[in-house]
Amino acid sequence: MLFEIHMLKNYPPVNLNRDDSGAPKTCYFGGWQRGRISSQCLKRSWRTSDLFKQLGSVGMRTRRMPEEVAKLLREQGMGEEFVEHAQKMLTGIANKDGKENTKGNYTEQIVIYSPEDIARLAKAVQDAVAEDGDIKTFKNRKAKDFVKMVDGAQTRPITADIALFGRMVTSECFRDVDAAMQVAHAISTHAVSRESDYFTAVDDLLKEDEVGAGMMGDVDFNSCCYYEYAALDTDQLRENLRYTPDCDELVDKLVPALIRTMTMTNPSGKQNTFAGQVFPAFIMIECKRDKIPLSYVNAYEEPASAYGRGIVVSSIDKLVEHVNLMDKTYELPVEHRVWLAPKSGNAALEKGEKAASFPAMLDAIGAWVKEDKA
Repeated sequence: MLFEIHMLKNYPPVNLNRDDSGAPKTCYFGGWQRGRISSQCLKRSWRTSDLFKQLGSVGMRTRRMPEEVAKLLREQGMGEEFVEHAQKMLTGIANKDGKENTKGNYTEQIVIYSPEDIARLAKAVQDAVAEDGDIKTFKNRKAKDFVKMVDGAQTRPITADIALFGRMVTSECFRDVDAAMQVAHAISTHAVSRESDYFTAVDDLLKEDEVGAGMMGDVDFNSCCYYEYAALDTDQLRENLRYTPDCDELVDKLVPALIRTMTMTNPSGKQNTFAGQVFPAFIMIECKRDKIPLSYVNAYEEPASAYGRGIVVSSIDKLVEHVNLMDKTYELPVEHRVWLAPKSGNAALEKGEKAASFPAMLDAIGAWVKEDKA
């Protein structure tokens, strides 16, 4: 089945996702400048959130894999000379050319690893040490030779975040994973202009005859109502997790937990400065047996207007009207549709059901997942 998630989140002044100059990211859509949050930013905010971690199936995205393997080897009682060479050798595992990194104990590529990946690398080091018997022989090992000892890549369990967002690697030690989830860049439903806050800091120990600020600076920000869209293929998700223990049980928990995480998690950029913590003004979840994904972003090709009942209601109305139009025009077979609108607009969806509460929505989604498995 294909689960599609559509959300509207209305933020106060924030700087959630910065470009190279430190300003909030933007793009042009429909000829108007919009606020933007990258899909990479959204996915990281979800997978690193405490809500997602409650699943107990989260990977580690890092260039410091050799240090993690070394930490495990020390816990297992391996001698320091062997550990140090293992760290050096492992820097070549995730490099395109397979050569070791001479600058430090990190890899050129950043890769997301499951705990099983780290454990299997440590086991291969243990096997190599046992086979070689002494440090002199072990020090002759190179990364490209060591790769052959790291077996089981295609059947090794992966974590929920790897299964959702995919993984591309150049090493035979790890399995490539096709993402089960597509995530769009969130864009504002309306036109937006950047603003800037000029600030100063007062020195608490300033003497009476002294004047001036202890420091001064500026920070850019904007305020946007964002449309977020993502599509999740549960068949691909089950395929990705097929070697993970209790796969079906994990998927049953994962889909509602993911939607809860998306709903209640916000990007962390400049949150200490702006505290822009919000929940969606509108959520709609669709479930299709025919895997034909459809974003409703073109509802906002003409920007929503703040005049009348405000940006949020205007954004909800435009989305609802566009969904109804797509239903009538293309008649895509939507198996299930449920929505939640804490703040109702003037327009009404013609198909689907309105959830009485967010927990009721999650219960309905959980039932769809189990129906899909059946």
